[in-house]
Amino acid sequence: MRTIILTGAVSLVVAMFGTPLAIRLLRSRGYGQLIREVGPKHQTKRGTPTMGGTVIVVAALVGYVVGHAATHNQMSTSGVLVLGLMTGLGLVGFIDDFIKIYRQTSLGLRSGAKLAGQAVVGAVFALEVLQHPDGYDMTPADAHISFLRDVGPAIGTLPFVIWIVIMIAGFSNGVNLTDGLDGLATGATVLVLAAYVLIGIWEERNDCTIALSPVCYQVRDPLDLAVVASAVLGACFGFLWWNAPPAKIFMGDTGSLALGGVLAGLAVCTKTQLLLVILGGLFVIITLSVVIQVGFFKMTGRRVFKMAPLQHHFELQGWAETTIVIRFWLVSGLCIALGLGIFYAAWLQT
Repeated sequence: MRTIILTGAVSLVVAMFGTPLAIRLLRSRGYGQLIREVGPKHQTKRGTPTMGGTVIVVAALVGYVVGHAATHNQMSTSGVLVLGLMTGLGLVGFIDDFIKIYRQTSLGLRSGAKLAGQAVVGAVFALEVLQHPDGYDMTPADAHISFLRDVGPAIGTLPFVIWIVIMIAGFSNGVNLTDGLDGLATGATVLVLAAYVLIGIWEERNDCTIALSPVCYQVRDPLDLAVVASAVLGACFGFLWWNAPPAKIFMGDTGSLALGGVLAGLAVCTKTQLLLVILGGLFVIITLSVVIQVGFFKMTGRRVFKMAPLQHHFELQGWAETTIVIRFWLVSGLCIALGLGIFYAAWLQT
């Protein structure tokens, strides 16, 4: 527990005081956000420094290392793999952001190239979590689909890798689509990460390697996964201080892809893959709004929403940006309450 608290605190401090330094550095180099001409009028945000997600990634990694060093706790394979997934996807996003700045356009990597980068990073992660057994012959994950625990028979290595790649790409792009208003994606991610701190602690208290019982969890390194969630949570908190409306810095694809990846990684290693669909319900809703908009337009030539993703529809309806952000945070909170309620209720009924 001390490691969880210390890690989160260190990450928060690094992000809180590191973000202003990043703002000055990015401004000095002219690394500002370019704004699309279509849709809601955000031209006042033109030139706001972007690629701030780099601060989140660095702060989380520093917090994780310092927290373990200070408490003399050993880093786990599961924790390192999830942070590796976050860093790899952050690198894909960084390349995308850099291309946008270099070309002075709102479009970076082609969609196919970005998806390929996500697929490669995701496939490496999926293969690695099936390796590295511990003293109990438990690997960070196994080839199952999971909800609150593993469900059904093993699906085999190749289908598992494909499923995890789809999941990682879906949530990293979901956070990316949500990152359209100041603080929206960061705040919603904070709430989901807080849920995973609680899930990791609960799974540790009821770990099958400690006390075998009908309601125990066969999850490797659950407490260290809570430490990972705390590290990224603290980094997001510190960054949100500067990213809240009106934002002084944007996370860019560097941050959104990294955060979506860490959520997916935590879900895989805590064996709550499908539960993440509920916990991250806001990201799912916003992603579905884009799918519905594009699909309906291709079929009928008409639009369901004034603009997708969904937050921009409400902007064009006349809602203030801060109103949308706070109400969407509330929606995210409700999704998390539902997800945690299902998680706890299932434990009681087992």
